[in-house]
Amino acid sequence: MSTPDTPDSPFRHASTARDEAPQFVLPLVARIERAAPPARTDALETAARAVLVILGDERSTGDGEWAQAMHDWQDARIRKVVRRARGAEWRRAEALPGITVTGKSAEVRVFPPVPLDGWPKDLARLQVSGTDLDDPEPPAGADSTHPVLWMSPDVAMSAGKAMAQAGHGAQLAWWELSDEDRTAWREAGFPLSVRTAGPAHWRELTASGLPVVRDAGFTEIAPGSCTVVADHPALRPARP
Repeated sequence: MSTPDTPDSPFRHASTARDEAPQFVLPLVARIERAAPPARTDALETAARAVLVILGDERSTGDGEWAQAMHDWQDARIRKVVRRARGAEWRRAEALPGITVTGKSAEVRVFPPVPLDGWPKDLARLQVSGTDLDDPEPPAGADSTHPVLWMSPDVAMSAGKAMAQAGHGAQLAWWELSDEDRTAWREAGFPLSVRTAGPAHWRELTASGLPVVRDAGFTEIAPGSCTVVADHPALRPARP
């Protein structure tokens, strides 16, 4: 649902170069049944893991069938769009090439990138709105031994927008990791938490040198808004 400004990614182009490149989007579809919608935090965490799963999939690298689309997408702005599906819509989405990632209550299917104006019809007809989810109970404290995607306390977002932002944060962390740390994270099943930082903690995080998502402002929020800090243990600055 947004496009972060990512000058420190491995795809190190100036903003103008990224804008001039062909624009692709990574589609994510969240299963949201009327009778049993997922919890908001679980949906955010599942979306973030879905992004990591497709980044780490063998089809996305080398000579894999999705490799060119993944490269073209990452060579421009890493736009992601989250849509919702239920019932027959979800079944049609599952029939398309992609990967379904399951959380405690959430299901998110991620698809290889498509041109911005070239969505498959069974995905294009899905709604972006209607992803306003809640947590029945406040999420437990984050396990600091695993990566934590800290959401801004200052920026209000729909669940769909926040799912895309969590995916951006996970991707920035992935880009910054060594091959060894990426392998360890993937083999562990991509454990992570998504939590909202307190105001003082947020100020510390955004000044810490950890990867920060700055939104391009295409939907919902102002351009340049800091939305997520990716706090991966391997990326934490050494304490004096």
